[in-house]
Amino acid sequence: MQCYPIRLHPGQEIRQCLLDFIKEHGLKAAFIITCVGSVTQARLRMASGQEIKDLKGPFEIVSLVGTLSGGEGGHLHISLSDTEGNVIGGHVIGNLTVFTTAEVMIGECEEAIFIRQDDAETGFDELVVQKRT
Repeated sequence: MQCYPIRLHPGQEIRQCLLDFIKEHGLKAAFIITCVGSVTQARLRMASGQEIKDLKGPFEIVSLVGTLSGGEGGHLHISLSDTEGNVIGGHVIGNLTVFTTAEVMIGECEEAIFIRQDDAETGFDELVVQKRT
């Protein structure tokens, strides 16, 4: 495994910055190890798979997890806490705009390649893991 620490700055959109980083560095099986920071807003898909919520912060990032697929896509989930300590989470769609900072540790599984393929059973593009040759 290889580790890549990055820091994102106020105003940057986290999801797109992560995908750009993955593409720029040619990572093929990247995943989020940890992330701390804060955001001003977020667009999340809820567990139903249908409902999308646009949230206005500020929020602390309690958790950010997921896989990133060669810069072309990924699967990220986030938990955010508001000023009262209430937590909400979901599938990251976008608009995850850094408030003060986002300190992210990206890992890469050096023996695998992550790709995404449409899955007729779920209706989503799902992870396919291939062995790197």
